[in-house]
Amino acid sequence: MSSDKKDKIGKSDQHNARGIELADRGWLDEAVKEFRKALDLDPESAHAHDNLATVLAEKKCYREALSEYLAALELDPDAPTAHYNLANFLATHGLEMAVEEYQASLALDPEHPDTHLNLGLTLADLGKTAEAERALKTAVELAPRDAYPRHELAALQMDAGDYRAAITQLKDVVRLEPESFEAHLDLGICYAQKGFYAEAERAYAAARAIKGDDVLLHYNSAALYALWGRPSQALDGLKAALATDADKVKGWLKADRMFEALEGLPDYEALLHT
Repeated sequence: MSSDKKDKIGKSDQHNARGIELADRGWLDEAVKEFRKALDLDPESAHAHDNLATVLAEKKCYREALSEYLAALELDPDAPTAHYNLANFLATHGLEMAVEEYQASLALDPEHPDTHLNLGLTLADLGKTAEAERALKTAVELAPRDAYPRHELAALQMDAGDYRAAITQLKDVVRLEPESFEAHLDLGICYAQKGFYAEAERAYAAARAIKGDDVLLHYNSAALYALWGRPSQALDGLKAALATDADKVKGWLKADRMFEALEGLPDYEALLHT
């Protein structure tokens, strides 16, 4: 190695060390400048690429950060730290980066329903419910005959406890896809939560005609009859659910208040301890 190259590497390491110091103090813009100076002197410095990537990620410059992490890994593919840092970046910022890319795509093509759909799903995973609902509603508006965005919107509304809004979407889902077991089941759950017991019973009957021996169907049917004040049918539903998957059902029952009306009944208590 020539003395000139050694000198450049030495100066690069100095800028890299200075960048680390500045980043530790929270001076991110200044740290970026130091890491870039380090790379100007030594473009093959894997640790400078890695450090720059970490600061760029903290600045929410996700695309640039990913590029730097990949550059570090390409230069030193056997470095466990490089793999670890890339994995951390993806686990921590992958969804946020996806949101940015979906938004960039929509800025170029705002009428693409699948982009709105996937943006909504990603926002939901991030816990941004209101933004997710807006994106999913746009997907529904752009593709009114596609049942999938409607069902995903309904699922989001169910999670938020907005069962009335979910019912509106699910009625359209079962109209578009009458053989969707999940749609009929979810519609029954929503009706039951709103106290529309006869409508829930009809939705569960439609689900049963498609897939009769499903543990969720048995369980939710039992819950419906418990809420409806029909303990005999509730117990029959629970027996069927327990016969399908006893461990899972007993776990659900521990945290479920829909069966309060059955508490104290000998047959119910016997089922719990079978």
